Amino acid sequence: MHRSRFCALVIDCKVDDIDAAATFWSSAFGKPVVPPSPDSGNYRELSTGDDEPIILLQKVDHESRVHLDIEADDLDAEVKRLEALGAKRVAFVRQRWWVMEAPTGHRFCVVRPQRGALEGRPRTNSWDGGATSP
Repeated sequence: MHRSRFCALVIDCKVDDIDAAATFWSSAFGKPVVPPSPDSGNYRELSTGDDEPIILLQKVDHESRVHLDIEADDLDAEVKRLEALGAKRVAFVRQRWWVMEAPTGHRFCVVRPQRGALEGRPRTNSWDGGATSP
């Protein structure tokens, strides 16, 4: 058995200045920008509650778009479950997360848990073996 849940809205920004993009989205959503750490690089995060999805901005080279992240406590099991639903693997990034493509053509990522263990967390699905639905 493994667990997964929708965890993040990621705003891919094809911009020169990720801080200016973060300022815009911060004002649009009424969420302050989390002070970046020295290793934040091309990423900025807006402050959200533990019961809300993470809102992450990333500076990208491709066209601007929005994608979703699904966090899972077993990446391989979750990727296989999603493939059984028709998704395709696109790339394994930095040996840390999978970029996937839904049958609809939308890109999304499967990532490790972002705010601690998933067990007992709200809106978490538990998947048994080859199950493809809760």
